[in-house]
Amino acid sequence: MTNPFTPRFESLPSILAVFPLSGAIVMPGTQLPLNIFEPRYLNLVLDTLRDERLFGMIQPDPSAPETQDPPLYRTGCAGRITSFSETTDGRIVLVLTGLCRFDVREELPSVRGYRRIVADWSRFAGDYQPTATAEVERPQFLNQLRAYCDCRGVEVPWGDLDSLNDADLINLLAAHLPLHPGDKQALVEAIELDQRAKLLAAFLELGATHEGDRRRH
Repeated sequence: MTNPFTPRFESLPSILAVFPLSGAIVMPGTQLPLNIFEPRYLNLVLDTLRDERLFGMIQPDPSAPETQDPPLYRTGCAGRITSFSETTDGRIVLVLTGLCRFDVREELPSVRGYRRIVADWSRFAGDYQPTATAEVERPQFLNQLRAYCDCRGVEVPWGDLDSLNDADLINLLAAHLPLHPGDKQALVEAIELDQRAKLLAAFLELGATHEGDRRRH
């Protein structure tokens, strides 16, 4: 990571505020826009802005019983607030730039309404190596992506994809395609880029096939 504002891997915090949101993930190097309006998450953002501007995105575990604070998946991804603005109606609109994934070692008591965890970063040191390449045939992969987008009505800035390295391409699509939350979680948990790329290709093929079958019936 060459950004001068990026914390070193060894200085990532052990205690991390988290924003649980189903279907919303951030991945290293990607950007996630967020519209913050709930009081507890406004507190989270304001506290984070006073500190390292770092908090985690993590999905609730849908297999657990529904509660006000549902259990979390084991793995999420932390990002840094890289821009924000306040609105006259009391919201904060921000951009969270993905930094590094983490495992939840344990959950701590809430502070000012928002949840906190003890983060274990050890499995994801590779997130600080963004030049990794994947064993993926780009033409075939992009054909799968185009078929998926055509079936699902998803708009993609195709002209911008060629300039992305493999890691940025896979992570961007993982974060922003309208995949099932469980599929997104599988991508978050795939440590190596090759594994993540193969999973994503399988999800694209499955999504295009199922949508095509639905349209024919």
